[in-house]
Amino acid sequence: MTQRVELATVMDRLALDELVTEYAVAVDDGDWAAYRGLFTTDGRADYRSAGGIEGGAGQVAGWLAENLALFSMRQHLIVNRRIRFGLLEHDTGDTAHVQADYVNPMRFVGAGADGDGAGASTAPDFVCGGRYSFASLRTEEGWRLRTVVVEERWRRLPDPRAAAVPG
Repeated sequence: MTQRVELATVMDRLALDELVTEYAVAVDDGDWAAYRGLFTTDGRADYRSAGGIEGGAGQVAGWLAENLALFSMRQHLIVNRRIRFGLLEHDTGDTAHVQADYVNPMRFVGAGADGDGAGASTAPDFVCGGRYSFASLRTEEGWRLRTVVVEERWRRLPDPRAAAVPG
């Protein structure tokens, strides 16, 4: 590999890392316009393993907006990113597949972590984890998501016994 090709590969890896980070930030901040902007025009997302839907990025953004409104705090931690480049019309590096693990702590709206000063816990009420599969395409605007598939592997819900504190 020449230095020019190696530099281009490093730059693509950084751009793909940024794309995945922007995805997480858009979901956590509820910025659905930014979320849609990360996808190709025919981009799709599949959240079925987490109890969600599969569909076009716009449709899924609407579903996410409605369902994630239950949570006042969301924070995707996306780690162990593995990037593989593919071929499109015989040009190396026009497609990429990123596989990454995630942990996603969230807090339900009204769960007492809104700074009420009453000693409320700031621990998340709901935590899930799994693996993302991001298929990406190099476009004139830069790297964009063609598909996002969520493979939820575990979740932890609130302990009902914790709510039953004797008074």
